Amino acid sequence: MTAMIEVSSLAKVFAGRGRSPSIVALDHVSMTQPEGEFLAVMGPSGCGKTTLLNIVAGFETPNSGTCKVAGRPVNGAGPDRGVVFQEYALFPWMTVERNVTFAMQAAGKWSADSLARAREILSRMGLINFCSSFPKNLSGGMRQRVAIARILAIDSPVMLMDEPFGALDALTRSVLQRELMLLWSETRKTILFITHNADEAIYLADRVLVMTSRPGKIVLELKIDLPRPRDPTSPEFNRYKREILDVINPTLQSAISSLQEAEVL
Repeated sequence: MTAMIEVSSLAKVFAGRGRSPSIVALDHVSMTQPEGEFLAVMGPSGCGKTTLLNIVAGFETPNSGTCKVAGRPVNGAGPDRGVVFQEYALFPWMTVERNVTFAMQAAGKWSADSLARAREILSRMGLINFCSSFPKNLSGGMRQRVAIARILAIDSPVMLMDEPFGALDALTRSVLQRELMLLWSETRKTILFITHNADEAIYLADRVLVMTSRPGKIVLELKIDLPRPRDPTSPEFNRYKREILDVINPTLQSAISSLQEAEVL
């Protein structure tokens, strides 16, 4: 299969301020994501998973190592990589429709039929009756639908999603997970999905990468060989969950112990 995202020996260190020590966010991380794969990267808070996504997005520059998308080195952000954040990142002064059409114009994807395409996508996302609404008048789930609609409108081959459902209630999160899975099954875009939730990773992804607490390293690669839609109550689903938690729990406890020792010192 053709590689869409290639990461080789990425290292990222954030310099400390004052007496604060430097933070090693990524420690020689390597991974390859084939075109059309739904890949979840998970791990505890502070493990470097968002830093990894930001480097692929072009928002951060690594200290060493390489990152390529579609065979080209990443030297900054670009319309070939659409990003959905946890905090929605909508323009509050723009209507729902304008948030989508502005993204199309900014990405150089505007044409005579773009407005019709934007409305078609908003209809597909269940937002056609809210085209003239502003983000402040929408629920959290609806705002995230708008954010996803923007990425679909500019037709980015790669979707980078940084805990997009993390701030939502359980019911809304479950609904959007199912909607995202349906969209992916129809479009087969390459999705790099960041989460700290094992159930979400197993439910959505073809493959799950598990990272340790800082410094971030990939310690487990797990292919999820379950038919979709997946049943979180099945023994097979929970077998994958146990395998992930068996890796995460010791590293998380080690990180907590290190913090406690630092406080004593």
